[in-house]
Amino acid sequence: MLPTTSRHVAETGLRDAARHTAGAKRYKYLRRLLHFRQMDFEFAVWQMLYLFTSPQRVYRNFHYRKQTKDQWARDDPAFLVLLGVWLCVSTIGFGLVLDLGFVGTLKLLLWVVFIDCIGVGLLISTLMWGVTNKYLLKQPGKDYDVEWGYAFDVHLNAFYPLLVILHFLQLFFINHIVVINSNWFLGLVVGNTLWLVAIGYYLYITFLGYNALPFLKNTVVLLYPFALLALLYILSVSLGWNFTQGLCWFYQYRVK
Repeated sequence: MLPTTSRHVAETGLRDAARHTAGAKRYKYLRRLLHFRQMDFEFAVWQMLYLFTSPQRVYRNFHYRKQTKDQWARDDPAFLVLLGVWLCVSTIGFGLVLDLGFVGTLKLLLWVVFIDCIGVGLLISTLMWGVTNKYLLKQPGKDYDVEWGYAFDVHLNAFYPLLVILHFLQLFFINHIVVINSNWFLGLVVGNTLWLVAIGYYLYITFLGYNALPFLKNTVVLLYPFALLALLYILSVSLGWNFTQGLCWFYQYRVK
C-alpha cells in the first residue's frame, strides 16, 4: 500500500502545482470574465473607494489573497470590468464636452480602451515586471518573484484614480467654471494641477504595490519620478504648457 499512497500524494502534488501555474491562473481569470454572477462587484467597489482614501488597505487584501489562494494577483475580474465601465462613461462625457458626435465618440472610446488602457497597461506592466524581477529582488533565483498578473493589477490600481481625475472630474472644468481648455492663466494652473495630482497618485499607488511585496528591496526608487514630476509642473505653469488643452487637441485629432 505504501507505493500506491506515495504515488497518490505525488499525483496530487502535481495537480496542485498545475493549478498554480501562470497559464492556469490566467485561464481561470479570463474564464470568469464570462460569468458576471461569479464576480464580487461589491468588493471591487470597496477597493475603488479605498484607492482614494487608504490605498494601503487595498494591498493588505493582496497579502490575504496570497495566504489563502497562494497568489498575489487578483483572481476576480470584477475590478477590471468596473474600470471598463468607468472608461466608457467618462469617454462618452469627453465626446459630449468636445462635441465629437456619435462616430467620433465611438472612435475615441475604442482608442481609450484598447490603446490607453489595455495597450499602455500591458506595456507598463511588462516593463515593471521585468525591472522588479531583475533589479529589485532581495534574493534572485529563489522560488518567489513578481507575478506578471500582480504587476498588471498594480497598474490598474494606479490607473483608476488617474482616470477619475483626468477623465471625470476634469470634464467639469474644460469648458465651464475655470475653462481649462483656454489660454486663461487660472485655467492653466487648475488643469495642470489636476494632472500633477493624477500622475502623483499613479506613482504613489504603484510604489505601494511593489513596496507591499516582502521579497523586494529598494522600492523607494519608484518614488524618484516625483522630483521630475514637480519640475515638469513648475516648467509647464511658467512656460504656459496647458496639458488639458493638448489632450483635447489630441483626442479631436484621433477621431478625424
